Amino acid sequence: METAKLIATILNEGSTYSDYFSEFQRYAEETDPESLDETARNQWDFIRLNLQRSIRVSKTYTPSDELREAVLQIDEPQIWMVLSENWCGDSAQILPQIAKIAELSEHIDLRILARDSHSDIMDEYLTKGKRSIPKLVAFTENGKELFQWGPRPAEAVDIFAAGLAAGEPKNAILAKLHGWYARNRGKAIEEEFIKALQKLAALSV
Repeated sequence: METAKLIATILNEGSTYSDYFSEFQRYAEETDPESLDETARNQWDFIRLNLQRSIRVSKTYTPSDELREAVLQIDEPQIWMVLSENWCGDSAQILPQIAKIAELSEHIDLRILARDSHSDIMDEYLTKGKRSIPKLVAFTENGKELFQWGPRPAEAVDIFAAGLAAGEPKNAILAKLHGWYARNRGKAIEEEFIKALQKLAALSV
């Protein structure tokens, strides 16, 4: 997709986190599960759980001073695109934190695109050939790519990979992963964003 079209799609079709969360909450709380097909019903169960995860992160996460300093080095407009879906457990843990990071700077415009309805964009940002989410890509307002992040912090990637290598059931791996998210309290994500933003600041000097 050409750059101008990509940026236009992000800005015109991407949701702010506030709008994304409102729709997320409305769907989780107001949808009649009996009206859903089997696939959507299975997703709805995850969505309800993910809503509680997102609420918890929003209530408990506070950006560190070091992260604030790194974000405040941004002195020109940036567009942060995140490809996501409300049924994704990692997104439920990570998106609220990204939203709080973005709120630290008036220069950051955070927009969330649904992966499944923007597969053409998702396919430009695959992870090892897979449509893994959440995936953040930061751009200048003119569409120059600044950095990418996602779909998980490195430590979480290692936990998942170790579980697969050990032949553990996926549900057991995911339980271990979400336990790690709860204990880590966003510190690993912070460290990775600080490094990315400091590297970006050094390049712009």
